[in-house]
Amino acid sequence: MSDVLPAIGQVLLLVAALAAAVPLLGRHLAHLYTSPRHLRVESAAYRVLRVDPDADQHWRTYTASLLGFSMVSVLALFGLGRLQQHLPLSLGFAPLPSDGAWNTAVSFVTNTNWQWYSGEVTVGHLMQMSGLSVQNFVSAAVGMAAAAAFARGLARSQRDGRVGNFWSDLVRGVLRVLLPGAVVSALLLVALGAIQNLTGTSPVRTLTGGTQQVTGGPVASQEAIKQLGTNGGGFYNVNSAHPFENPTPLSNLLEIFLMLVIPFAMAWAFGLIVRDRRQGIAVLSVMALLLGVSIALLTWSEMAGPGTAPHAAGAAMEGKEVRYGEAGSALFGAVTTGTSTGAVNSMHDSLTAPGGGVAMFNMMLGEIAPGGTGSGLYGMLMLAVVTVFLCGLMVGRTPEYLGKKIGQREIVLVALYVLTTPILVLTGAAIALTASDGLAGLQESGPHGLSEALYAVTSASNNNGSAFGGLTSGTPFWNTLLGVLMLVGRFLPMIFVLALAGRFASQRQLPPSAGTLPTHRPLFVALLSGVALVVVGLTYVPVLALGPIVESLS
Repeated sequence: MSDVLPAIGQVLLLVAALAAAVPLLGRHLAHLYTSPRHLRVESAAYRVLRVDPDADQHWRTYTASLLGFSMVSVLALFGLGRLQQHLPLSLGFAPLPSDGAWNTAVSFVTNTNWQWYSGEVTVGHLMQMSGLSVQNFVSAAVGMAAAAAFARGLARSQRDGRVGNFWSDLVRGVLRVLLPGAVVSALLLVALGAIQNLTGTSPVRTLTGGTQQVTGGPVASQEAIKQLGTNGGGFYNVNSAHPFENPTPLSNLLEIFLMLVIPFAMAWAFGLIVRDRRQGIAVLSVMALLLGVSIALLTWSEMAGPGTAPHAAGAAMEGKEVRYGEAGSALFGAVTTGTSTGAVNSMHDSLTAPGGGVAMFNMMLGEIAPGGTGSGLYGMLMLAVVTVFLCGLMVGRTPEYLGKKIGQREIVLVALYVLTTPILVLTGAAIALTASDGLAGLQESGPHGLSEALYAVTSASNNNGSAFGGLTSGTPFWNTLLGVLMLVGRFLPMIFVLALAGRFASQRQLPPSAGTLPTHRPLFVALLSGVALVVVGLTYVPVLALGPIVESLS
């Protein structure tokens, strides 16, 4: 009981903080993406970019702007990695290898932030600040922009496929949400003990009397945006388990709050954008329900400690920081895989077999509980369209969602969205487990070795970025494979989302009729939750049975 009470207490504190912050931020986001007024600093940014922020873009133009900006970002970050030795504040670090620079560039631009390297001995301060941290801001803003465009597509009527202006959405997301939020969060982290400086390596005396070189740097500022933007890349190799990044249980809870606040607030903002707050609350309820179940299961798995030694110790503490304990580590693990963050404060390779399976299942859900900044909302809305379509088939009526008909072309786009990530995950796992270079990176054999490879390709394809930890991924094979999965897994689903937004924006909004399925009631919440679980179950249970399930049973 003494272990359970703190676990319940931190969850209740987190829920209270989110309940206070989400409606306020949600209203701010809704105003941000619907207001025609521009701030002066935003107007200056538009002049530099040479764009017209008031031009209402067709979904194809919006998509082209989004993809063009992201591809230029990949090239710029790749160049920084390859030329790092010539940059100021490089700390004398060598340039990244070609495959490593490719993987890093794609990883941070796609909001994945998978890291094949140890940050404190590989990447200098200037690249951390001008390359990686900048992408932490803009990649999060890109996801938020895509979700806002989809919400506008549902809210508009006969707008000829026009879904907004990408450049306006991008700039507003950075300047009005992410930048001020990161500044406040960084100051809080510094107050709680995180470091923020521009020093190089400093000698530190260890407990055994030896000397260790520890790298300083702009840690708190990167930590703040990595969590707020659901990015996940750590300044240090051990990520949020490092005391310079995450010093105390209170900072641990703050970082969990930062991961959740924007994804939940995006659902609240959705209800306001479509002018029906109940719709946003319904989507938010599904997100909260699925996340709550995953937190409960992962916490139980770790605190129950399957196995003789963990049971005797009271919990499975291997690979966890004593500062947070099993409850704080399990809560962080469930949230980081339920969002698209990928930051870790424990070694997921050391999770119990059921716990590792829950973390993997969270990512396989498509990270919709609550998902990343923007990506969680549009992922959940795509599943809402699937739910309405299935219910329409059962009652023999043309399905509608928020007054928009779901015909053949609409459901084809949804089907392509739903199938993209499973195809990437299963194909990537097959390639990794049949290639000698892929097998060479596995630390373990048998079911756990399969889980290491499956977790890696699932994390990359879903743009999560967390890793089991036992996989040696910094090789040309793994860097190339995971880079391709991250790139396709981010932008191909976005294309389908924006195409569907254009289809909806072109339609006339129909009034509700006697046969319209209410999408704001508890029945729809239950149906949408069930569809999300069934889609994942039918797709991934066979491969999960070969990995974490058989490992749990053995």
